[in-house]
Amino acid sequence: MLKTLLKSKLHRINVTQVELEYEGSCAVDQDFLDAAGMAEYEKVDVYNVTNGERFSTYLILAEAGSKTLSVNGAAAHKVSLNDVVIICTYGKFDEVESSTHKPKLVYFDKHNNILDIKNSIPLQKLHSV
Repeated sequence: MLKTLLKSKLHRINVTQVELEYEGSCAVDQDFLDAAGMAEYEKVDVYNVTNGERFSTYLILAEAGSKTLSVNGAAAHKVSLNDVVIICTYGKFDEVESSTHKPKLVYFDKHNNILDIKNSIPLQKLHSV
C-alpha cells in the first residue's frame, strides 16, 4: 500500500504578483523551488492563510533571486497581492519509504527571504484554558 505524505512546503510565502491573464498558474522564484526540492510543472496545493482559500495548481519558473510568487490565470481569483500562502507538494511512498521519509520545509519572512529549512514540524502542544 502507498501512503500520500507531505514532500515539500513553502511556508508563509507572500504573494508578490497576481496575473489573471497570464498563461501558467503559479510562478515561483527558481531558488525557492530548488530549496524545497520542487519542480517546474509539479502539482501543488496552495493554502491561503490570509483569506482561507485553498486550491490546486502547478508550478512554473520565476527568475532566480527575484523572490517572486505570482499566482496566475484562474487561480488569481483566489489571492490578492501580499496574501500569505503555504504551498505544498505530496508524494506517494511505500511502507519502508514512509517510515524514514522527511519532508523539505522552507520558511519565509514577510519579505520572502528564506528564514530556515527544516525536515520536521514541531509537535503541537495543547494550550491550557
